[in-house]
Amino acid sequence: MQISISMRHGHLSQQTQQRISEKVSKLPRIFERLTAASVTVDLEHEDSPHVEIRVSVEHAQDFVATHQAATVMATVDGSVHKVEQQLRRHKEKLKGHKMTGLKHQEVPLDSEPGEADAASGEQ
Repeated sequence: MQISISMRHGHLSQQTQQRISEKVSKLPRIFERLTAASVTVDLEHEDSPHVEIRVSVEHAQDFVATHQAATVMATVDGSVHKVEQQLRRHKEKLKGHKMTGLKHQEVPLDSEPGEADAASGEQ
């Protein structure tokens, strides 16, 4: 997975960029089909930086999460958490944990079709 980090209205130290990269690089453990991640840090307001994370996934649209907090790392943590939630939700949709409909369920062989109606009192 390719990770790109860009800044607006300021500059981050190499150490901070490395920590951001480490946090974002843990996303493939949730969903394996990630192709790229783009992190944009907006430092226009120093007391509340704004972070946007855009994750590209195979056969799906990009997932985007934005967050604003008091520090850069707290903002990154919040954004990463939001992207994780989106990826988990997408993975569950792909798995399709839905029960089969009544039309598609098989009737047990030991009971006859009319017995269930007679036992319930319907005729």
